[in-house]
Amino acid sequence: MSDHRFLELDQLLDPGDLLVVNETRVRAARLIGTRRETGGRVELLLLEQRDDGLWDALARPSRRLRPGVVIDLGRMSVVVASEPEEGRIELSLETEDPEADIAAIGTLPLPPYFTGELDEPDRYQTIFAAGPGSAAAPTAGLHFTDDVIRRLADRGIEIARVDLHVSLDTFRPISVEEIEDHEMHTEWCLVSEETKSAIGACRSRQGRVIAVGTTVVRTLESRADGAGGVIAGSGRTDLFLRPGSEFRVVDALITNFHLPGSTLLVLLAGFIGERWRAAYETALARGYRFLSFGDAMFAVKGGTSN
Repeated sequence: MSDHRFLELDQLLDPGDLLVVNETRVRAARLIGTRRETGGRVELLLLEQRDDGLWDALARPSRRLRPGVVIDLGRMSVVVASEPEEGRIELSLETEDPEADIAAIGTLPLPPYFTGELDEPDRYQTIFAAGPGSAAAPTAGLHFTDDVIRRLADRGIEIARVDLHVSLDTFRPISVEEIEDHEMHTEWCLVSEETKSAIGACRSRQGRVIAVGTTVVRTLESRADGAGGVIAGSGRTDLFLRPGSEFRVVDALITNFHLPGSTLLVLLAGFIGERWRAAYETALARGYRFLSFGDAMFAVKGGTSN
């Protein structure tokens, strides 16, 4: 294992390699409102809009939020559409333009362990962020700057994009005794024709497909065609990658350091095997920072870590 500044990423990659990033944008999904009947304060975290038009959300407090309760949020209101379950509810948004209203009245849902506020909210967006759709950032992408991108391009390394809407289940801790019993709910993802072609070209030139973040790994492996490439298209995935899983597309991974008991760490263990323990012990010993605003590691499937 070796230590590097992230600016030196190009020196860990080979000409012809392909980086794949998640271009999702974090929605300003944290909303503060009041119950219309009582005036009681309610905090909402919108997770995503479902195919039936309802929104999945987390609510606090949720105990008295029954179907039909109206929550006023200023320029729009929402109606509770389901009984709460472990703080999770379904909502109907009373607005003609939900994305515009959410952006106007909401704030970015920073990780719960982050105290304080960001002077620049865009610090929690990657430079690849395009359309809104996520409740949390694909944090491996936060390390990239224009300088990093230029150095990669100069070395002959291309970048392709996918989109996975990061929702609760990406970071929901595992609460069962056996990993295999953990239930992954679904998240929406997209692989474009352009990215499919870029991966095919990368295979033709013997390059490596390198995922920037675990959300990219899940997206690519969910759309694997069985021959090292991917199938273009969109849909929902409940793929749970863990030790014993087959990784058919991704050759290497850039990822932050994650919490024990998370599906993200389980994915890493499946990707590089028991070497994850040595990598984390080394990171702790050398003072690396963990979690969303922490440092990153570069890991080759079944092989070395940097």
